[in-house]
Amino acid sequence: MSPDPQGEFFNLLTRKLKERTAHLGVVGLGYVGLPLATEFAEAGFQVIGFDLNPEVVDTVNSGNSHVSDIPSDRLRPLVEAGKIKASADFSEIQKLDSVNICVPTPLRKTRDPDVSYIVSAVEEIAKYLHKDMLVILESTTYPGTTEELILPMLEATGLEVGKDFFLAFSPERVDPGNPNFSTRNIPKVVGGVTAACTETAATLYRSTLEAVVPVSSSRVAEMVKLLENTFRSVNIGLVNEMALMCDSMGINVWEVIDAAATKPFGFMPFYPGPGLGGHCIPIDPFYLSWKARQVGFEARFIELAGMVNSYMPQYVVEKVVKALNREGKAVKGSRVLLLGVAYKAESKDVREAPAIDILNRLTDLEGVLSYHDPFVPSLEGEGIHLDSVELDAKALEDSDLTLIVTAHAGIDYGLVVEHAPVIVDTRNALKGRSASHIWRL
Repeated sequence: MSPDPQGEFFNLLTRKLKERTAHLGVVGLGYVGLPLATEFAEAGFQVIGFDLNPEVVDTVNSGNSHVSDIPSDRLRPLVEAGKIKASADFSEIQKLDSVNICVPTPLRKTRDPDVSYIVSAVEEIAKYLHKDMLVILESTTYPGTTEELILPMLEATGLEVGKDFFLAFSPERVDPGNPNFSTRNIPKVVGGVTAACTETAATLYRSTLEAVVPVSSSRVAEMVKLLENTFRSVNIGLVNEMALMCDSMGINVWEVIDAAATKPFGFMPFYPGPGLGGHCIPIDPFYLSWKARQVGFEARFIELAGMVNSYMPQYVVEKVVKALNREGKAVKGSRVLLLGVAYKAESKDVREAPAIDILNRLTDLEGVLSYHDPFVPSLEGEGIHLDSVELDAKALEDSDLTLIVTAHAGIDYGLVVEHAPVIVDTRNALKGRSASHIWRL
């Protein structure tokens, strides 16, 4: 159904969005929220970013960025021009025409969704919700969240969705550290609770971003994000299982993948590793399988991939144990140097990083641990308190084993091969190098 062209608040809000006179808000100034707020401000909008962390608020208001994808010299002029400001005062929402919710959506230990951050954000928005206002959820969640959780909270104000206010879901697709794709040029999927909601949200994004992809409902948009990340999780699970299989057969899985990738159709290369990391891929498939269970469907394929991927840190530790055993050493008392602790190369992000699990497992085995990561100067939390060490010949020679967990491009792997007594390479960082002291995943 097309939006009502005579809808007073629809027409008023879409005109403001097209003319960029609307005042926008972004709740959550992390890896998703700050880049989005920056894009809105560069498009000409006035933007308020909300965050409960006073350090984040002060940092942004000083013109300094805490998010690697947004350099401070890009943010600072926008702050100085008054286009962006950060605040912890949610009463400022009453001044806004649109609010995007970009808060974390972790899993509980029981692997069911924790939507408490979304609920808290919507509770604050509901206090100040007014007519001709747009609310968009960008936080990854299960299908139905927008309609089943958020909509009742906002309609409890007495306002009617699609007429008085507008509600939509648009999945964030940020890939931190990707030099080619950013918030601006990644196509933006958007689905509203009503047709008017979809069109209003699409108008906002069209005023800022390069491509917008409207879909028929918020549920479809919610499922899009879960499909994208489940696709990656399942394929990584497959190739991780292939790596385990190839290892047991004495076959180099990396050579197998490279050869298979020469096929010009019907194959897409995925690569094994020490485990999944980041906020999305290790978590999102379990949102989907949890929701599936609510409707009596067992997502066996997704659960199996999750089991394989979750096993990889343990497998890496088993590989470390074997490599040290060949040298006549136990993990206990052995010095193990990890290269890279971020979950992906050229990133400082350690959310769900497999290195954390590996460090904890090696700690349980009483290894003497250290790490080098040019992007992560210190590592705190989950019982770990370490600072990155300088990578030089002495650090390598003094270690009994060097474990490559994240293949940062700036690491001198020639130095590693020359001076490390034993190496376990989980990322094929030493591709093309062959030596008896190198162990590969």
